[in-house]
Amino acid sequence: MFHLRSNSRSRHSLGLSRRVWLLAIVLLVAVPRLAFAADEGPKSWHANLNLKQLFDAGGVVGVILAALSVAMVALVIEHLFSLRNRALNPRKLAEQVHQLMHERQFKIAAKLCRDDGSLLGFVLAAGLTEVGAGYALVEKAMEDACAQYAARLYRKIDALSVIGTLSPMLGLLGTVWGMMIAFSEFASKANVQVTELAPGISTALVTTLMGLAVAIPAYAAFAHFRNKVDEGVATCSQMADHLFLDYRRAQAARRRKLRAAGDYSRPKFPSVAIEREKSA
Repeated sequence: MFHLRSNSRSRHSLGLSRRVWLLAIVLLVAVPRLAFAADEGPKSWHANLNLKQLFDAGGVVGVILAALSVAMVALVIEHLFSLRNRALNPRKLAEQVHQLMHERQFKIAAKLCRDDGSLLGFVLAAGLTEVGAGYALVEKAMEDACAQYAARLYRKIDALSVIGTLSPMLGLLGTVWGMMIAFSEFASKANVQVTELAPGISTALVTTLMGLAVAIPAYAAFAHFRNKVDEGVATCSQMADHLFLDYRRAQAARRRKLRAAGDYSRPKFPSVAIEREKSA
């Protein structure tokens, strides 16, 4: 089992994530204030539905949905940087490893890959560790490492799917609660006009609107980044196979040479009959 070491790449990624979250929080605080300051329209819901009224009508559920929207924006921005193909499969690392493998400096190449922290580095480090055991074990180690890292990336983007699932449910919860309050206000009245119910119902539907506004881009972003992960894993597999091409050819040539010399490197065991005669 390989663990990614802390290095300049990981520290840079951590710093980028912190800046992204800070920017998202600033936007959450600044945008509503600017909208409220610029809001001078009428306060009637049926006349003008503005941003300030949306936040006022959202209540506690609206605050939760706003927090989820901040998390969604931060995750999207962070994934746009961390799931780039250049970040998952750096070409410079591939060139350096290819040169080291050509010089048969496998230990140095493995250390370089472990220190890199990318998907390609993680997979190549697993393969280079088994380089003395033959290509079959090298290939198996790289496949396991690739699957492990891919699962980690899928778990990373799964937060967007969770946000996309929870947001409309929270919006529906707020709507049901708001409509219960709206109808309870008119329970004691004999003749209720539709125009009197409309503002309360409009207020209650705000949370559904907010939930859908968060869920739709969250699901879209999740689908996009899932495709990016699939693309990155496929590219990593192709690059790893290409980098080990010379090693695989050398192993095949060595096996052919041993076969030609009559050394198949297989232990010869005595037959069962002979063993029985000896024991008797």
